[in-house]
Amino acid sequence: MFEDGLNDAFSKLKMGACAEETAKLYSITRQQQDEYALESYRRAQLAWKEGLFNEEVVAVTIHGADKVYEDEECTKLNPLKVPHLKPVFEPDTGTITAANASTISDGAAALVIVGGSFLAQREYYRPMAQILGYTEVGLEPKDFSRAPSVAAKKLLEKTGLSVEQISLWEVNEAFALTAIVFMRDMGLPDATRINIHGGAVALGHPIGASGARIVVTLLHALQPNRIGIATICNGGGEATAIAVRRLADCD
Repeated sequence: MFEDGLNDAFSKLKMGACAEETAKLYSITRQQQDEYALESYRRAQLAWKEGLFNEEVVAVTIHGADKVYEDEECTKLNPLKVPHLKPVFEPDTGTITAANASTISDGAAALVIVGGSFLAQREYYRPMAQILGYTEVGLEPKDFSRAPSVAAKKLLEKTGLSVEQISLWEVNEAFALTAIVFMRDMGLPDATRINIHGGAVALGHPIGASGARIVVTLLHALQPNRIGIATICNGGGEATAIAVRRLADCD
């Protein structure tokens, strides 16, 4: 996983080291990343407490008997320690720490995608959402943190949508930096509409599952007839984005 997903295949730099270079390019400070991470944890903790994940999370049985209903990851953080954690990738001047980066996690996610002809023959199925469009882009691997915004802009152009028409954004938080870069590139003044139930910094980033997970979370967070976009980077400098409209009658 580290070799295929967390290292730049060309420079052999770890993704965190590449992200540090992006932080310098955008003049994003350690404090800004820490503050974003703390908010991600706060939102995730609140979402669990209020049962907002109940409809999208399935309990897992372990050791043949015990059932896990809730991920404990987002409850482990001690906010008082966050400003004092040592940078991981640049020990002296770095900005990325264990707290403002996503955790290595196990997880799985599933979606069922069908076409109109399938639904026409099965009227008893009620789709949750409609896919309005999707895109993928590729940048230099070291620039992966910037790729989600490039994908999102391409998707807006493709679908004819505007930033103002997007009610919610789900941006995979490989690092807090990724979401901050996204907001700047998209001209979003704050994180009010981004990852409203927390993101991967707090919830974890199971590589291979996170793309589906953020779509599932987005669909459950959207109000009927509202449009949302989910976007995720990958270790090769690429990113994908998908626009969905939540349908009104899907219960």
